[in-house]
Amino acid sequence: MVFAVLVSLSPAPSGETPQVNDWENPLVVSLNTELPHATLIPYSAAEKVIAGDRFASEYLRLLNGKWKFHWVPRPADRPLEFSKPAYDVRAWKEVDVPGNWQLQGYDVPIYLNEGYPFPADPPHIPHDWNPVGSYRTEFAVPGDWTGRQVFLHFDGVASAFYLWINGVPVGYSEDSRTPAEFNITRFLRPGSNVLAAEVYRFSDGSYLECQDFWRLSGIFRNVYLFSTPPVHIRDFELRADLDGDYRDAVFRAKAWVENRGETACVDSRLEVALFDAEGKPAGPGILGSDSNPYIAPGAEGIFLLSAGIPNPHKWSAEQPNLYTVVLTLKNSRGEVVEAESARFGFRKVEIRGGQLLVNGQPILVKGVNRHEHDPSTGQYVSRESMLQDVLLMKRHNINTVRTCHYPDDPQWYELCDQYGLYLIDEANIESHGMGYDPDVTLANRPEWKKAHLDRIIRMVERDKNHASVIIWSLGNEAGDGTNFEAASEWIHRRDPSRPVHYERAELRPHTDIYCPMYPSVDEIIAYAEKKPDRPLIMCEYEHAMGNSCGNFQDYWDAIERYPALQGGCVWDWVDQGIWKTTPDGRRYFGYGGDFGDSPTSGNFCCNGLVLADRTVTPKALEAKKVYQNVGFKAVDLAAGKVEIVNKFFFTSLIGYEFLWSVEEDETALESGELERLDVGPRQSRVVTLPFRKFEPNPGAEYWLRLTVRLTDDLPWAAKGHEIAAEQFKLPFYIAAPAADLNSSPTLRKTETGNEVVISGNEFEVRFDRSTGLLASYRFKGEELLARGPEPNYWRAPTDNDFGNGMEKRCAVWQKAGANRILESFVVDPAGEGPMRLVARFDLPDVQSKHLTAYTVLGGGDIVIENQVHIGKKDLPELPRFGMRLRVPEAYERVEWYGRGPHENYWDRTASAFVGRYKSTAREQFVPYVSPQENGYKTDVRWVTVRNGDGRGLAFYGMDLLCFSALRYAIEDMTQKSRGTMHPTDLVERDFVELNIDHKQTGVGGEDSWGALPYPQYTLSPKDYSYRFRIRPLDQGDDAMALSKRRVVLD
Repeated sequence: MVFAVLVSLSPAPSGETPQVNDWENPLVVSLNTELPHATLIPYSAAEKVIAGDRFASEYLRLLNGKWKFHWVPRPADRPLEFSKPAYDVRAWKEVDVPGNWQLQGYDVPIYLNEGYPFPADPPHIPHDWNPVGSYRTEFAVPGDWTGRQVFLHFDGVASAFYLWINGVPVGYSEDSRTPAEFNITRFLRPGSNVLAAEVYRFSDGSYLECQDFWRLSGIFRNVYLFSTPPVHIRDFELRADLDGDYRDAVFRAKAWVENRGETACVDSRLEVALFDAEGKPAGPGILGSDSNPYIAPGAEGIFLLSAGIPNPHKWSAEQPNLYTVVLTLKNSRGEVVEAESARFGFRKVEIRGGQLLVNGQPILVKGVNRHEHDPSTGQYVSRESMLQDVLLMKRHNINTVRTCHYPDDPQWYELCDQYGLYLIDEANIESHGMGYDPDVTLANRPEWKKAHLDRIIRMVERDKNHASVIIWSLGNEAGDGTNFEAASEWIHRRDPSRPVHYERAELRPHTDIYCPMYPSVDEIIAYAEKKPDRPLIMCEYEHAMGNSCGNFQDYWDAIERYPALQGGCVWDWVDQGIWKTTPDGRRYFGYGGDFGDSPTSGNFCCNGLVLADRTVTPKALEAKKVYQNVGFKAVDLAAGKVEIVNKFFFTSLIGYEFLWSVEEDETALESGELERLDVGPRQSRVVTLPFRKFEPNPGAEYWLRLTVRLTDDLPWAAKGHEIAAEQFKLPFYIAAPAADLNSSPTLRKTETGNEVVISGNEFEVRFDRSTGLLASYRFKGEELLARGPEPNYWRAPTDNDFGNGMEKRCAVWQKAGANRILESFVVDPAGEGPMRLVARFDLPDVQSKHLTAYTVLGGGDIVIENQVHIGKKDLPELPRFGMRLRVPEAYERVEWYGRGPHENYWDRTASAFVGRYKSTAREQFVPYVSPQENGYKTDVRWVTVRNGDGRGLAFYGMDLLCFSALRYAIEDMTQKSRGTMHPTDLVERDFVELNIDHKQTGVGGEDSWGALPYPQYTLSPKDYSYRFRIRPLDQGDDAMALSKRRVVLD
């Protein structure tokens, strides 16, 4: 077998049939590797085996670090003799292991969504371009490992590799996302040993690794040695079944003990013990034992044990109660031969009554898809980064992760067990680039069956003992056919304790869950109303590319209404950006095409709720709000009655702090804390908030804010962390009396050839007759405008806009405002009181009309009214309807009373409460990896911009407004096509650009390649009008107080 490893690396003698390369043969998935098994390491000390830290075992030696490295672009150029210890590699450079060589100065990172980076001709790989990395390192085996078996374990190598020890060929492996493990005992020598690995960027395995991610290669996960006695626990399986009341458990353990010694193993015994979270014996401690009378050399014995466990603490994502199971192998004299351990959670997963149940409860999957990605190290993700992800997810009410689209690093599963996240564990199978045609897909080709099954078997065997894994996924976007039918059958036979999930199977028998991608809200409702026998869990939904995640709440309104709908996993968790640096030292996230990779799918790799460095975006805040596990319903707000809904499945609300406050605009009038609420899971209670009656002030709005916080520190968040919140508008509004406009100071009007100048006490405004626009606004001698307000219908296209063709479909609106033609500009005759000016425009680009009316008041206020009259049939939707203007850069300070503090849009407002917020125009910018529309605020009552002295402009909505205030112009962020710019390409302007709008069309989020924003969030082509008031602000002017002056015009 060992000789066969290298036979394919040598040319066949003349006249013989050429040897097929292992890396072009789907029937060769590995050579001389160990059987897959659960993640395990032997221990000697009892305290270490209970602690269960694999990397603290004296029988494990990490080989991570600097390795010698050599790279060539094609196999024919690789160094053939480098595995021999005498081969001189001193001149070779070093790379970090784990790591991807493309991020260490070799080769090119390639980002593709669904295609292959080489011509698709399975199983063949181009010989003129298939880079090979040759790795060398040296190690010594600890002296106390003498007489033991030594294994070399690779957690992840992409895409295929050969291994030598001391120049002797050991084996070969594919499947970059599950371990490759080799018994190297007989290849070792005393002292230093030479490890050589020859890694191929592409192999036949690459045809099954066509995922939507960076195509990177190298040894990118941990590499370590571990040692076992000759007779050792090769593998073990732990299961528990709960009774009909989900109270008591039957625990079962099965272990495979292998004899690699030269003599038979007689009367060995396996003991199984259970310890609680504090390391103390649980119940009787020793659950029992099993013995095996005889295990011959080279053979394997099976040990079985079961025990009843009365009412153990159950594991769920909400309450991740873990025990430690210790398996101790003893010889016939009762001496300990080996001890292994694993964290274990008692829980039951089943599909019953058309629903997915965990411990008898129809949980809701509040999930995300997560690629393993780090912006500095690529697909090597440290444990610290994994933990950061876990903590961020828990803090944002995420309870499920789909390991898209491959098994993750083993440490990820340990963290999810510990902190409480459900996992949909997905096999490393995607052949998207082959398409789904039954006659073409690899899923239907017999010669590819072994490769499909091998990847699924390796995943299941490795991860079978993790409580967090509640669903097995056969893969992603790999077509469907007999190979997946066989895989599903194998899993159901091997592990009947978990359901199987596969999107391409749709409603065929080999998936237990209907798991569509990107269905609309209407489509999932239609499915649910048929009362199906399988739950619907969207494997991907809410495509979070760029400024996205609109209609998130709409999905969950449906999900919480229909029992058959059990949630889904947002695509996806983290942007797959890679750090790059501009020549002047500014860092940005690179995406497809930025590294010279072609073809490429551009910035389609950046779809995260968080940026690549885990910066939280407004999308993540929306997910937190929509996913929150405490709900609130208004019952009788005037009387303070609110229904509090416990959306948890296993957790009472008694352990949380409930705070409430009543606010007048931004001022808290009264606040308090409710008594602890013992509201059980899936229960609700109506409470009466004890706020006092008060006389409402005219013009003021009154708000009830409710907040739920942790009362104690938890492993994933500190005491006081907010897990849920809600805001209700109280029904106490009384309109302010209308201002007496006739009592305003007298205005003066001067008309010249091209200008109309209106002045009053300490202010002067100028209107340009030739444009019909407000051209100047001076207050106390200071110019407040860099460019006056003008009609605008355009926004910088978002990634979703590009996906649905908005930049072309709505192109007629892009310059409709700029290309307006002034038809008339009428100044009302001078008289007492306010002065009115009306500009009427033709919009030839859209064959429509626009009216802007200005009413100048004696105090310096200007009421601006805008109307658009659609005159052409079949116009597309309006991206926005509003006005844009510019103020000098000194007017950088922004304050508003509306939704915030973070960015929000018409279809993404759930998490943004109405309040009074302060920021700067620079801080308003949201750095999506490719510039686009950003920084918007909705339901705004007023907004101000001020300079450092406190002077500025206020904009008061006579209807609710929307606004943005940025240091960039719309044109700066408007790209011709998606993914052609980065934030570092933007040059900050010497002005602040304000958009004071009626509305924008929503950002959408159903997908990013065709779906439109939902109709209820779309500015359909029809007539619109809105009004707002501009007012100059002096130092000390309170914008909120001034907002109570209600202006009513005829």
